[in-house]
Amino acid sequence: MILASASPLMLTLALGASTAYAASAAGAAQDRQTLARTSVWLAWCLHGMLIFVGLWGSEPRFGFAPALSVTAWLVGLVYAIESHVYPLLKTPWLLAGIGSGAVLLTLLFPGHLLNATASGWLPLHWALGIASYGLFAVAVVHAWLMNRAEARIRVAADSHTGMPLLTMERLTFRFVGVGFVLLSATLLAGFFFGTHLYGNTHAVKWDHKTAFSVLSWLTFAVLLVGRARFGWRGRRATRVLYVGSGLLLLAYVGSRFVLEVILERSL
Repeated sequence: MILASASPLMLTLALGASTAYAASAAGAAQDRQTLARTSVWLAWCLHGMLIFVGLWGSEPRFGFAPALSVTAWLVGLVYAIESHVYPLLKTPWLLAGIGSGAVLLTLLFPGHLLNATASGWLPLHWALGIASYGLFAVAVVHAWLMNRAEARIRVAADSHTGMPLLTMERLTFRFVGVGFVLLSATLLAGFFFGTHLYGNTHAVKWDHKTAFSVLSWLTFAVLLVGRARFGWRGRRATRVLYVGSGLLLLAYVGSRFVLEVILERSL
């Protein structure tokens, strides 16, 4: 828990990141875009330092909360970049809430210490896998904003996206494509090098995490094929994206939450 595992450095970084996320939300609400963009970058830097200390510090830990933290960090990075490319793009208040929540959740549930027999490449393997989480999360947020903007346009209301809808759609599926590549690489690494990564005591097995991961991979494959071959777009495409992302969320975060919080067990 928080007082037993968090160092003063981690507490300082978490407090700073949460404050910066809150400042970005306040700046966006007051239409002070310079403050919002600067605060997002500051939050992203402090959040990234917190992740680095947790994964590669003196006592490296990982679990469902750090996984969500890396996902939120990647989403924050994308929006920090996009806010500079598209100055009218407002940072969603939801992003600040998710970032702050992920930071605080990591302090409460830092995960378990990595196995001493595990490979030194295991944190990188996890980071790459969670990178696919982040890209799909960005795609989901873009899809939600796109659907909301389309609905507002239908009733002749201002969409307030700050980004052309066609551009947002292209970015959404670019994130899906890159996320699919990372997810494929992560699954292949797990299947072929899982025993080496996790240590001799952790043989590769077909469990809930693997099953949900494969199901999500198949769902995203169907989405990409459907878009390329049949021109899927709009609500049909976003529904498939939501289903695949939900399965992927259950794959690691869901299974680890059950183990760490409900059953109070490690790997």
